[in-house]
Amino acid sequence: MNVLFSTAKLQRQLSDQRFLRRRWGAEGAKRITLRLQQLAASVSLDDMRHLPGRCHGGAGELAVDVHRGHRLILRPTAVPPLTREDGGLDWTRVDSVTVTEIVDYH
Repeated sequence: MNVLFSTAKLQRQLSDQRFLRRRWGAEGAKRITLRLQQLAASVSLDDMRHLPGRCHGGAGELAVDVHRGHRLILRPTAVPPLTREDGGLDWTRVDSVTVTEIVDYH
């Protein structure tokens, strides 16, 4: 799958292991990197739904659990998002996502 970032700064931060370790600790850095690698290796977003941890959300914004309440927030890159006949997101057709942020929902 094609993984894009909402800003060049976010892409630099999430590619920099030193930054990740300082910001989220060694375990958080490891899990963020793993999730980004899993996204890149997936054929479609549907593949992420079958991995340990949760990948959830709707047509507009999705969240992938990372570490201790932190979630990687992303959206389908296609505008409008690819949907099924019933209007729900067609996870099997989403082959490009844009990472927008990492947030702590707790």
